[in-house]
Amino acid sequence: MQDDLGSRIGQDPTLLIVDDDMPFRQRLGRAMEKRGFEVTTAESVAAGIALARSAPPAYAVVDLRLEDGNGLDVVEALHKTREDARVIVLTGYGAIATAVAAVKIGAVDYLSKPADADDVINALLPRGEDKPPPPENPMSADRVRWEHIQRVFELCDRNVSETARRLNMHRRTLQRILAKRSPR
Repeated sequence: MQDDLGSRIGQDPTLLIVDDDMPFRQRLGRAMEKRGFEVTTAESVAAGIALARSAPPAYAVVDLRLEDGNGLDVVEALHKTREDARVIVLTGYGAIATAVAAVKIGAVDYLSKPADADDVINALLPRGEDKPPPPENPMSADRVRWEHIQRVFELCDRNVSETARRLNMHRRTLQRILAKRSPR
């Protein structure tokens, strides 16, 4: 498998990991080094952007929410300096609207935390298959509904009345849904 992985990585094995969770960043960095990547890490948007500009990597794993800003800024900066970079976005706060935004600016995938090194490898490196395998744990129907409501809410600039009108839903019902945690 290591030989197959090496050929999938290609000529440039550079990988940038941007995450403010130090134990996670170090653990993922070590796991990716064992798989053949040359890993560089950063803990903030500013450091990630600086590394993306000074030595643009072939691959990147970027956390969405960082202490000093939004990880999508790092994705954008990286794609300005290296268009062929394969970037995935990690987050503990998954929502369809942010996944769409990440893909629009150049991310190849969007993973929810906790993601292990195998999940990251499968998202970063193409296998040459036409379609990815079906998810092991797909979202429930309640979760899909909640994600759709969140997306429309974000597209309406977080305006509850406008979102309720577009979803053909009573405003108070929408407020109750928005006040709850996301379903599993």
